[in-house]
Amino acid sequence: MWQDLLTGFAIYLIIEGMIPFAGPNLFRQSVFRLAQMDDNSLRMTGLVVASFGLILLYIIR
Repeated sequence: MWQDLLTGFAIYLIIEGMIPFAGPNLFRQSVFRLAQMDDNSLRMTGLVVASFGLILLYIIR
């Protein structure tokens, strides 16, 4: 179980690192737009992304 969790976390870090590496200007603009969003919009975005991840994990497993 821990190996699966750490593998998933490692893949997450790889993907997160590739985004600013591949397009630093686009990444900077995206972070700036995120900083301008209100708290409720950020929460809803987080909820949607987390829900999508849970559904995808359920389908895969």
